[in-house]
Amino acid sequence: MLEVRNLSKSFGGLRAVSNASLSVAEGKITSLIGPNGAGKTTMFALISGFLKPDEGSVTFKGEDITAQQPHSICQHGLVRTFQVVQPFANLSVRENIAVGAHTRIAKRAKALEKASEVAAMVGMEGMLDQSAGALTIAGRKRLELARALATEPSLLLLDEVMAGLNATEIHEIVDVVRSIRDAGVTIFLIEHVMQAVMSLSDYTYVLNYGAMIAEGEPRDVTRSPEVIEAYLGHGAAERIAAMEAKADA
Repeated sequence: MLEVRNLSKSFGGLRAVSNASLSVAEGKITSLIGPNGAGKTTMFALISGFLKPDEGSVTFKGEDITAQQPHSICQHGLVRTFQVVQPFANLSVRENIAVGAHTRIAKRAKALEKASEVAAMVGMEGMLDQSAGALTIAGRKRLELARALATEPSLLLLDEVMAGLNATEIHEIVDVVRSIRDAGVTIFLIEHVMQAVMSLSDYTYVLNYGAMIAEGEPRDVTRSPEVIEAYLGHGAAERIAAMEAKADA
């Protein structure tokens, strides 16, 4: 469904993404992990049109969408959420979701009707008339999901949708994400909550200093010495292997 080939982006002397490639299969949940500052959000911005790549290409459903504008990419069915959630605080939850629906639906009444349908998908049906500005962090995360879903995407890019949530809220969001996939929306997510990555992902990519260093099934990727070093520092893989060997002795 999504093919990213040899994507690169620099900001001055900083190479944020370097010759990175990945694929997202239709109907699956694919994740992109890596330490802070690895370039993950920059990768999402390049894919979704918020940044223009210096090199490389992005193909979605067989069409080259490299450097198209975000609204055009949205019309193709590829939509992203943002790590920092910024709802229209003076509007209700229903009206916020309807903003997303208006990318496909012109009439206000139909957009509001769509908002009610989408709210039920993310567990917000009882919050529709609340002010968006009064929502908790967990509520704002659900609202961000709902606004994106209201655009009727076929591929949804989720940027740390679980950041700032407690264990119960994470479990609930994991169930919501899985139900969205089951409803026919392909998911590509950035996430630091490794338990969620392991639970949700069919396939995982690891980015470090802008470059892909590993890919595969989540359990295999997290055992990779290079990935362990990226997260825990130089020598960590050797120390962990030594501890495991000692425990087995």
